[in-house]
Amino acid sequence: MESAKPRPLRQKTVGVLGGMSNQATGEYYRLLNERLNSRLGGWDNGEIVIVSVNFGNIEYFVRNDKWDEAKTYLAGKVESLERAGADLIVCVSNTMHKVVEPIMSERDTPFIHIADPTGEAIRKAGLGRVGLLGTMPVMKSQELHSRYREKFGVEIITPSEADRKIVDQIIFNELVRRELRDDSKREYLRIVKDMRAQGAEGVILGCTEIFLLIGQSDLPDFPVFDTTELHVQAAVDEALG
Repeated sequence: MESAKPRPLRQKTVGVLGGMSNQATGEYYRLLNERLNSRLGGWDNGEIVIVSVNFGNIEYFVRNDKWDEAKTYLAGKVESLERAGADLIVCVSNTMHKVVEPIMSERDTPFIHIADPTGEAIRKAGLGRVGLLGTMPVMKSQELHSRYREKFGVEIITPSEADRKIVDQIIFNELVRRELRDDSKREYLRIVKDMRAQGAEGVILGCTEIFLLIGQSDLPDFPVFDTTELHVQAAVDEALG
């Protein structure tokens, strides 16, 4: 049967700044197509451009606080996405928004900040204090904490210094390699429990690999906000808006 839709179907091209890590990037590609297909139906899914960077470079920049070098490196990748025809851009890493957000603030291509759909979901849930898991730079980021507070009225709670190190090490040493360990899962759930005791009303999975290890099913009575899922859904809404 001939489709009633005009062909080729006009839609926005989603630009994915990926490779941070390849695990998250693969999930973004899968989820974008899955969500777009559920909205468009039939055989339709997404028009997507991915520029995937070398995670070894990212790990070096983050570990050594080389943020200016990271900005220069990623600015070139953003330009590649734009040349390839991206109509909107998402960065698959919470951590690298530290440099990607300033890059995109100087450009015309629409950019969806990963914190914004998460903050909106927290606000809709009526919560005011949430815990945050992520890499060390994310958990310590005053800019990120301020964004959640000023745009969405959300106060951020983070783990103790010792527990922040555990969260960070599990991300860099295990999750980016898709090494999923039961003992690491138990540690993450313990840390979430501790933040809950400090007054957290929910938890942000503020690294795009954390959902591989824990999720809402592990915390059935405690709201979980997965930045990967929420970011993808925001990109789908923008692509079809």
